[in-house]
Amino acid sequence: MEGKIEKRVLLLGLYTREEDETLQDVLLKLEETGMFSLKEAKKLLRELKDEGYVAGNRLTLKGLERAKSVQDEFKL
Repeated sequence: MEGKIEKRVLLLGLYTREEDETLQDVLLKLEETGMFSLKEAKKLLRELKDEGYVAGNRLTLKGLERAKSVQDEFKL
């Protein structure tokens, strides 16, 4: 996942979402920013699930650790 900025942005969006927000809410919010289309966001979400970063509607432990790392990258 190192090189794919869109995946990292999506992972960060999932990590920082509000408690009452759904995955769909996060995808729609990121689509509004123009980062990617809803279709692309859904594809990226599927990839994150396939790679073990997301299970069901939440981040896995692996996803949480990677999201924290991504958050630190963006703080620089």
